[in-house]
Amino acid sequence: MIKKESRNVSRVKRHERIRKNLSGTANTPRLCIFRSNTNIYAQVINDETGETLASASSLEMKLKNANTETAKKVGAEIAKNSIKAGYTEVVFDRGGYKYHGRIKALADAAREAGLKF
Repeated sequence: MIKKESRNVSRVKRHERIRKNLSGTANTPRLCIFRSNTNIYAQVINDETGETLASASSLEMKLKNANTETAKKVGAEIAKNSIKAGYTEVVFDRGGYKYHGRIKALADAAREAGLKF
């Protein structure tokens, strides 16, 4: 019997494939998304130095639901924090997730709030 690999294992493989060709620099850092069943997290990362420049999450904003409305609020917050840190242009890293639902809502809200990617 062949055992099917879990969704998260597949996602991690997809993310590794994406990350081979995607990197954040000092001028255009990487906007990295992680989504769990209960929360959504976003970080702006400079991969050259390995430091997080800005971050936002539904956990630190004390938002209860894991839905698209929460993702929109986190997207607006990460854009605000990133612009405050002096970064208006980023490279979007969807983390191996489909560009759909909460990931798309977060990206659209970040664009509306002023981030370019």
